[in-house]
Amino acid sequence: MSDPVRACLIIIGNEILSGRTHDKNLPYLAEELNKLGIRLAETRVIPDIDTTIIETVNECRAKFDYVFTTGGIGPTHDDITSPCVARAFGVEIELNAKAHELLKSHYENPADLNDARLRMAHIPVGAELIDNPVSKAPGFRMENVYVMAGVPMIMQAMFQGIKHQLTGGRPMVSRSVGGYIPEGTIAKVLGDIQHDFPDTDIGSYPFLREGKLGTTLVVRGEEAKDVDLASERIRAVIVDQGREVIEDSGPVSS
Repeated sequence: MSDPVRACLIIIGNEILSGRTHDKNLPYLAEELNKLGIRLAETRVIPDIDTTIIETVNECRAKFDYVFTTGGIGPTHDDITSPCVARAFGVEIELNAKAHELLKSHYENPADLNDARLRMAHIPVGAELIDNPVSKAPGFRMENVYVMAGVPMIMQAMFQGIKHQLTGGRPMVSRSVGGYIPEGTIAKVLGDIQHDFPDTDIGSYPFLREGKLGTTLVVRGEEAKDVDLASERIRAVIVDQGREVIEDSGPVSS
């Protein structure tokens, strides 16, 4: 297996930690990055505290190939991501001329572009803007850190605009096999299969359907042949235990 290209998502916002807002950006980003051959290796959910944001951005940008942040670039007092990223990179934050023009074009009445909304045009010096086709207020990139909105519709539009900048490795493929068999029954054998196919990741996901316990096993890897061989071993284990294979997404190798 080649060295994977790794990314980290930093979700910023007290509203996420309180449970009031449910994050929808993580599954979207994970799926989109996988298509590009980039592994979302880690996700952190942090509060709107300046020292926490600065420390987390600096730690993650040194550790991962790409860092994506969501949240905290709106007009309210707790939207502090932009100045924190500026501090993380040791630069000033300024009223960005291009961002300012974008916001002026969005608000027909100049009076609507008040001081609060104007905060969204303050960008770290040297940053590259990320287009926002939904509401104009841009995100931005500083080196390997991509700062995007928390609103899913806007975040997704921003990501579609920058994904061509990302360089990934080989995309992962996956195959799911499941049956009415408790994971504890096959745990040891699964460990053996994982040992025999070290370049795959085998995930075990128990479920309860119609009052019966079962497990879905998901095999992921870069090599389709290895994914299929490991999956067939899992199928055989389920059958050998006298259980029925009730789901199989099918071979991924040609």
